[in-house]
Amino acid sequence: MNRRARAASKPVLDESRFQRAVTQLPPRFTPEELRDVMTSENDPLVCLELFNWASKQHRFRHDVSTYHIAIQRLGEAKMYEEMDHIVNQVLAVPSIGSEALFNSMIYYFTEARKLTRAVMIYKHMLNSRKLDCRPSIKTYNILFAALLSRRNNSYINHMYMDTIRSLFKQMVDNGIEPDIFSLNTMIKGYVLSLHVNDALRVFHQMGVVYQCQPNSFSYDYLIHGLCAQGRTKNAKEIYDKMKCKAFIPSSKSYNSLVNSLALGGEVDEAVKFMWEMNENRRTIDFITFRTVIDEVCRQTSVKDAIGLLKELQNKDIIDGLTHSKLLCELEDDVHNLNVRNRYRFHAAWTLIYVGVAKKYLVFHGNER
Repeated sequence: MNRRARAASKPVLDESRFQRAVTQLPPRFTPEELRDVMTSENDPLVCLELFNWASKQHRFRHDVSTYHIAIQRLGEAKMYEEMDHIVNQVLAVPSIGSEALFNSMIYYFTEARKLTRAVMIYKHMLNSRKLDCRPSIKTYNILFAALLSRRNNSYINHMYMDTIRSLFKQMVDNGIEPDIFSLNTMIKGYVLSLHVNDALRVFHQMGVVYQCQPNSFSYDYLIHGLCAQGRTKNAKEIYDKMKCKAFIPSSKSYNSLVNSLALGGEVDEAVKFMWEMNENRRTIDFITFRTVIDEVCRQTSVKDAIGLLKELQNKDIIDGLTHSKLLCELEDDVHNLNVRNRYRFHAAWTLIYVGVAKKYLVFHGNER
């Protein structure tokens, strides 16, 4: 049924549009003229049909430009099976190829989650005798971005980090200087795979080993990673360096820092950073509000927590709905805290009662 549904959903070639495109070509057209017609044509099926039709014309040979536009059109339309067929044609002719063409192949294969195929194209570039077909910094960055787009699963990122590390080493060994994107990729990859110390090592090499200074993303990844491991002191040090560079942390970094401070017992510092977030127009998420309110209630008093909640509403930092939800959460927390305290009180008196009863029985038992 799935095969039938896919077959039924496949687009149908517009014959009249295809014929109209053919009439735009002169009798003995060149690859450049075919490329221009294919570029002006938005329908990927018409482009594919033009490409295949031109292949059958006497004395015509496709060049890099016609292969490139065909792969681009099919890749953009997610027609990966048809694109793969044209890629195989390119790989079968050693004289055909360019860095830009191979980079497009790698990009669209990564978009299709065909990483094995993308790596195969990369290896083909490495083994190419043509210098203009060798991998560039752009090639590596496409692969880095694809390998890091495996969601926020630390186990998967840990597995892919070995591949990223190996690619990075090959890039440096081939004499390609890393740029800010590739270095930030290493930092982000190490953070996501829970190797924060390795991320710090790359960060400290920036501007020293590599001729590239950290940007706001470099600091953001580190602050988030350090806070996730409860290393709030180190995160504040990175924040101070970031502030010296006149960078403003992202909402994600700020929220991580505020939550980490609050949970670490530094509620006053957490509240200070929360006001700073608002001044810098960064979004404070609901979890951060709740964490700070809960910790103020637990570490100081319910009165202070309610006062903070009221101040947040008066300054229009939270709306009425969020205020109501936070107030309900606070009331539930206070109720649960009272229940736990009563339970502890009764448990303590039960232990005392049991102890007294035992002594009574022992004493009167001895009398008997």
